[in-house]
Amino acid sequence: MTIIDENIPKGKYREERILKCKTEVVPIMDAIYIITGKWRIPITIALMEGNRRFSEIMKEIPKITSKVLAQQLKEMELNGFVEKKIYKDSVIRTEYELTEYSWSIKPVILALRDFGIKHREKLKQEGKVL
Repeated sequence: MTIIDENIPKGKYREERILKCKTEVVPIMDAIYIITGKWRIPITIALMEGNRRFSEIMKEIPKITSKVLAQQLKEMELNGFVEKKIYKDSVIRTEYELTEYSWSIKPVILALRDFGIKHREKLKQEGKVL
């Protein structure tokens, strides 16, 4: 990560470093925002299995409260990551599904999983505990 030293005199070099920081770090932070939090990745993974009702998501994610799940789904919906669908059959039912856009995060989640597996194995080999 680029750190901007306030002691660097103003000029082209400092401006280039600030620009580099903005163009490299800001998009990464935007991506991290989407998956930040204890529950967003588990919710996303549950919905990658297919559309889910609220109660089905609750069952798939141990220890999440209904209040937290509702809040997370609402935030994910506002960010264009989840779509809430209401079906008016004989009984009204509501399901949640990933938007087409949100599927672009799948390779990122898989890469994080793979890194996590490698990291955990490295720590085990070094005798460190997670």
